[in-house]
Amino acid sequence: MPKLIRITTVPLSLKLLLQGQMAYMKEKGWEVIMVSADGKEIPHIERAEGVRHEVIPFTRRITPFEDLSCIWKLYRLFKKEQPDIVHTHTPKAGLLGMIAANLAGVKIRIHTLAGIPAMAATGNKKSLLENAEKWTYSNATEVWPNSLGLKKFVEENNLCESKKLRVIAKGSSNGVDLEKYNRNVLKENHLVAATMRIMPGEDDFIILAVGRLVKDKGIEELVSAFLSSKIVNRAKLVLLGSFEQDLNPLNPDTIQQINDHPRITQIDWSDHVAHYMALADVLVHPSHREGFPNVLLEAAAMQLPIICSDIIGNTDLVSQQKTGLIFPVGNIEILKEAMEFAFVKRDRMLAMADALYQEVTANFDRRKIHAEIFSNYERLIQEADKME
Repeated sequence: MPKLIRITTVPLSLKLLLQGQMAYMKEKGWEVIMVSADGKEIPHIERAEGVRHEVIPFTRRITPFEDLSCIWKLYRLFKKEQPDIVHTHTPKAGLLGMIAANLAGVKIRIHTLAGIPAMAATGNKKSLLENAEKWTYSNATEVWPNSLGLKKFVEENNLCESKKLRVIAKGSSNGVDLEKYNRNVLKENHLVAATMRIMPGEDDFIILAVGRLVKDKGIEELVSAFLSSKIVNRAKLVLLGSFEQDLNPLNPDTIQQINDHPRITQIDWSDHVAHYMALADVLVHPSHREGFPNVLLEAAAMQLPIICSDIIGNTDLVSQQKTGLIFPVGNIEILKEAMEFAFVKRDRMLAMADALYQEVTANFDRRKIHAEIFSNYERLIQEADKME
C-alpha cells in the first residue's frame, strides 16, 4: 500500500484548498497522513477526510529557530513513516517540508505552487522570499504550478528547472465541487441566514468579495473604488473574510471605513459561500497575487459575474469582456468604472458569466482534478520503481 503525506502550513488550508483529496487517495487504497500546525479545524478535517493528522508547529512568519525545529520534527516523522510521496502546499510548508523530505531520503517530493509571495514584495524581503522559493524547488523532485501563467513566470525568472515543472490538467490545485457550488441545491435556511447578515435593501446591487482582508488581496483599492463610485448609494459591498492584522495588515483608515460605513458589510467567515454568491450580483477579486484562485472557479460554477485584477491566475481563467471584466491591478479608477459598468450592463455581465460557466464545468470539475493528481502519483511511483 503506497503511503502519501500531504502538508500545509495551517489546517484551514487542508480544509479549504485540498478538500476531498486525501479521502479520494484513501479510497484508491493508499495510506494518507495529513500534516499542519495545530488548529480548531483538525477534528473536522479528520472526520471529513477519514485519515489521521499530525501536528508540526509551523508559523507563517519568518522564524528561523522555530523553522529549524520544524525541519527536525518533519525529518523524524518521515523517517518513522517512510512515505512514498511527500506533497506540500503553501509556502512555509513547502520550504520546510521539501528540505526535510530530501534530508530523510523520500524519493518523490512534490510541491504544489499556488502563488508566489515574492511577487508582491519589495526590497530585501523580495530577495529573501525569492531565495526561499528557489530552495523549495531545488529540494523537490517535481513542482506543480497550479496555472500555466504561474509556470511561465517561474521559467522566465529562472526560479526552477523547466524539467521539474508540471501543470495538472488545465490548472487549479483542487478544481471546484460542482455538486456544492450549484444554484439548484442551495438550502433555504442558509439563504435566509445569509440575507439576514447582509441586510440588503430591496433594490441593492450586491458586490461580493471573498477572502482574507489583507493588503495583498486588494481590499484597500476595492473599498476606495466602491466608496467613490456613482453606485455607492444603490449598492452594498459584502466582504466575506476575516481581518488578519499580524501579516500584511490593512491600513487603519480602511478598517474604520469597513466597520463604520452603512453600505459595507463585513462577515468573518462562513462555510456557506455558495449561498452568498447566489445572493450577489457580481464578485470582485482585486488580489495582487494568486496562483489559480478557487474563488473564481466557485463564482463561475455559481454563474456569478466576475470582475478581477489582471494578475497571473485570474487571467488564466477569465478573458477580458468574454468571460468577465479585468482591470489593472491596484487601479482604483478603472475598478470603479468596472463596477459601475456591471451595475448598468447586467445582461452583458450575465452573458459573460454563462460563457465562463461552460468552460469551468467542462474543465475544472473537482473529480477530474483528483483523478489527474492520482494518475500523476501513480506515474511517479512507477518511475521510482524502475530506477531501483
